[in-house]
Amino acid sequence: MKVNSDNFNSNRKPKNFHNPERFVEGWYWVIPSQDLRVGEVKPVTIMGRELVVYRGEDKRAVIFDAYCPHMGAHFAEGRVEGNELRCFFHHWKFDQEGICVDVPCAEEPPALKTKTWPSAEQYGLIWVWTGESPQQPLPFIPEWENRDYEVSIGNKFVSNCHPHGLLINAIDTQHWNTVRKLPLKILFEKQELNYNAIIFQNITQIWEISSWGRLIQRFYKSPIIYSICYWFGANSIVSLGTNFIHFHLMFVTRMLSEGRTEGRILFMVRKHNGILGWIGNKVLLCLLKKVSYYFVSHSQTMLPKVSFEVKTPIQADQSIVQFINHLERQKPIKWQSWNLARSLETEMRDNREKRRDESVND
Repeated sequence: MKVNSDNFNSNRKPKNFHNPERFVEGWYWVIPSQDLRVGEVKPVTIMGRELVVYRGEDKRAVIFDAYCPHMGAHFAEGRVEGNELRCFFHHWKFDQEGICVDVPCAEEPPALKTKTWPSAEQYGLIWVWTGESPQQPLPFIPEWENRDYEVSIGNKFVSNCHPHGLLINAIDTQHWNTVRKLPLKILFEKQELNYNAIIFQNITQIWEISSWGRLIQRFYKSPIIYSICYWFGANSIVSLGTNFIHFHLMFVTRMLSEGRTEGRILFMVRKHNGILGWIGNKVLLCLLKKVSYYFVSHSQTMLPKVSFEVKTPIQADQSIVQFINHLERQKPIKWQSWNLARSLETEMRDNREKRRDESVND
């Protein structure tokens, strides 16, 4: 049976989903916080755009476009002075808002400003907002607001698969039930948390269709809660738990050239008091790392061979269709330029007008 939820049109090519030339405006990870000490400035490239990130005396991470607006010297060769960044070439200095505040050979600096980008720090990472001003908070776990938790950051990984293809694997019910043969009935319910975040949740009992499932059912009969919260189409928080234990994996990704993926996995558990709680959390975090890297390594060999053109969706693909439709309603940004991506019709119209103006001028 074909799925027709959310008015999905399989004949229309998505503008945001699995597009190597676009991404959704939002928060994206930059580098681990511990990799940037006070007084350091480092070059980074995020979604094709060259940036620098530095940390001043107030310990705030500040993000500029990479090149000085005077003559194009790279800011990463400069030095941090207090909370400001001085270019190495002619020693022009810029404050945290990007405003030029000192030119050594001039009594007054020119009215000049370099491009800055909103930044934040959480979960042991520095983040950048890829627009003028943040419209949403950093990705968060709804049920863990105002609670303490421990976070462990995994190693960086690179995949030849697009971030969307990598992340929707978590809501691919056919993959879990047919390929992985999990002893769980996976059927998601959708909840849109906000314009940029969507949750898929599944609450189910362990099936007794396998010897493993029957063994577990002897000792545990409560439901298993499995949910995924997507933010900006590029970050996902996978939650799995029972009544007495719950853990979360946060997959933070960003797109590389040719639609590849660069990402990290954050392992998160609730803080527990006492030495036994500390030991238990460390053991659980270690197990989470081993399990998650197994699934990532498996995905890296399988998913790059899939085009992710959803041509004939069936009912089991409903969650993927809902994810695509949610993504299509978000603000698209062009790779590298970070300008607003317009529709194909608008670009064609503008190109026609431009050619007409040029012919008139000739």
